[in-house]
Amino acid sequence: MAKNYDYLIVGAGLFGATFAERMSQAGKRCLVIDKKNHIAGNCHTEKHGEIDVHVYGAHIFHTYSRAIWDYVNSFVEFNRFTNSPIANYNGEIYNLPFNMNTFHALWGVRTPLEAQAKIEQQRAEIRSEATNLEEQAIKLVGRDIYEKLIRGYTEKQWGRPCTELPAFIIRRLPVRFTYDNNYFNDPHQGIPTKGYDALVAAMLENCDLELNCDFFERRSELEALADRIVYTGPIDAYYDYCYQTLEWRSLEFETEVINVENYQGVAVVNYTDRETPFTRIIEHKHFNPCEQDDTVITREFPRDWELGLDPYYPVNDEANMEKFKLYKERADREERVLFGGRLAQYQYYNMDQVISEALQMAARELSRAEFDD
Repeated sequence: MAKNYDYLIVGAGLFGATFAERMSQAGKRCLVIDKKNHIAGNCHTEKHGEIDVHVYGAHIFHTYSRAIWDYVNSFVEFNRFTNSPIANYNGEIYNLPFNMNTFHALWGVRTPLEAQAKIEQQRAEIRSEATNLEEQAIKLVGRDIYEKLIRGYTEKQWGRPCTELPAFIIRRLPVRFTYDNNYFNDPHQGIPTKGYDALVAAMLENCDLELNCDFFERRSELEALADRIVYTGPIDAYYDYCYQTLEWRSLEFETEVINVENYQGVAVVNYTDRETPFTRIIEHKHFNPCEQDDTVITREFPRDWELGLDPYYPVNDEANMEKFKLYKERADREERVLFGGRLAQYQYYNMDQVISEALQMAARELSRAEFDD
């Protein structure tokens, strides 16, 4: 069978789209496939009237890199969205990230020195090396913040008590002694004004695309179409789980149209008590404000991952990393297959990191091709 393409790219998310865009601009023929019925992976958005609904949870683009920011803005227009979530602890409202507004609501303090003294006093509870996440959190920010803003949310997110979670999950916790509710420090922040699908569509303009295409169901046929393959799916699935499955946490989403203009006044509210079954409510209208009589909210429920569910958060504990090491060693020996993205690299990435990794891979490939020529 003749090879019709230079690259078969498995996955039409940000990694696959970025790699495909760079290679197609260099004159390479690319076929991009995805088993879902849409592009853009987990940052896929759908319209409800004028509201862009983030189908797989909130996706807010933020980056320190002006080059990455200029790159994505070369395809579509981004708005300026400042993420200022709040936390709801049994009806008590606190600003995130932890800042002077949070500390004033907790303790009535008004100055940075007062807040620092309170936190230092509470941090002293844990004097030895932290042996679990609970001790690590208290050692970083004290008992009050841990109990009201960390414990319940984290236990729901990971499905186990904080005393049974490793300390390394929270190596640091951002604490600001300013009255600043901007969640991210990055200078460049925003969301595509026409949704993420518009961004990815523009990136794939010069590529062939096939949706509803399961790589594993047509593997031999698809592999024969291209000289090289970029695989962005789960690395353990590529090798038929020969070293056992890697563990993930998954999510379920409950989306509802509410017949009010404004449901919660902010895009994201975290529910940090243990009893509320969901971790947060997203109100999509606030991502890209519009005038519309109704609104759309999504409740986010963490759950254990199993085959058939979408993987979201890698469980990067020692046992899983040992398995991943075996998969990576095998992947590194592949001659015509490249592995990229969070699923293939078993690592949580922000969107700008995904794009950066894909740009670097594309640059290496172009250098290799130039050397071969």
